[in-house]
Amino acid sequence: MFSLTYLYYKVLAVLIRALFSRGKRITASPDDVVHIQSRDIARSIRAHVYRSAWGPKPAPVLVNFHGSGFVIPMHGSDERFCRQVSQETGYTVLDIQYRLAPENPFPAALHDAEDAVNWVLQRPEEFDLSRLSVSGFSAGGNLALAISSNLFPQNTFRSLVAFYPPVDLYTEPGAKSPPDPAGKPLPAPLARIFDRCYIPGSYDARDPRISPYYASADRFPDRVLMVTAAGDGLAIEAETLAAKINKEPGREVISQRMQGCNHAFDKGTTKGTIPDDAKDKAYSMAIAMLLR
Repeated sequence: MFSLTYLYYKVLAVLIRALFSRGKRITASPDDVVHIQSRDIARSIRAHVYRSAWGPKPAPVLVNFHGSGFVIPMHGSDERFCRQVSQETGYTVLDIQYRLAPENPFPAALHDAEDAVNWVLQRPEEFDLSRLSVSGFSAGGNLALAISSNLFPQNTFRSLVAFYPPVDLYTEPGAKSPPDPAGKPLPAPLARIFDRCYIPGSYDARDPRISPYYASADRFPDRVLMVTAAGDGLAIEAETLAAKINKEPGREVISQRMQGCNHAFDKGTTKGTIPDDAKDKAYSMAIAMLLR
């Protein structure tokens, strides 16, 4: 039965990947590419490196995780953000390529995220570990929130930046609706496929490593920026999590909803449009958070 279920979702994943890649090609020109040793001795984790020409040494460092729905290969799609951060903050940015489902379901992506951060933590001569931060887009935002609240001590990360993350994979996608009824949320059947590809049947989706919404609020970093989109069905759960974290003493939590925007609003924008203006605002807010 497992094999039939896997084959079913494997076929769906192949079709979804083909649809998303049609007419689109992700190209990236990082300053360097490194291969981080995985906990699995036979494999490594690819990371794009963006370095500042003027930043201090050892460098502050941001570890970023791209969006994917946990299924779609989109490594490199955050290059504009990574490059801008490195140029304007002095940070070195590591953009991590993690494993995808259904071929590699939970906890594979989370393990890659954890291994990447541990690799950074082992290099104090290269990175300023007092200024280690983490960011992510969509599914990558889920990973950033999950590792920071479950796998590392609370003070490991100076700041966390999450763009339109899914944080509650337990709640049925069809029960989620965007704050703006005119928005264009991810179709519930597609979100359902993403969730079922990622979460094996043996796991409870309320596991906070899968759904950071259920993590203890006191485990998150002191500084959190949560960026959501008014047309996104994931907005309310992310904003509710931000509000929960903000109730903890000593926290600086900024929750920013982008009006007139949908999920992944910052990708492929046209200059002068509402999403493009929102992208500029969101990236500027992220940079301000990292510089605090």
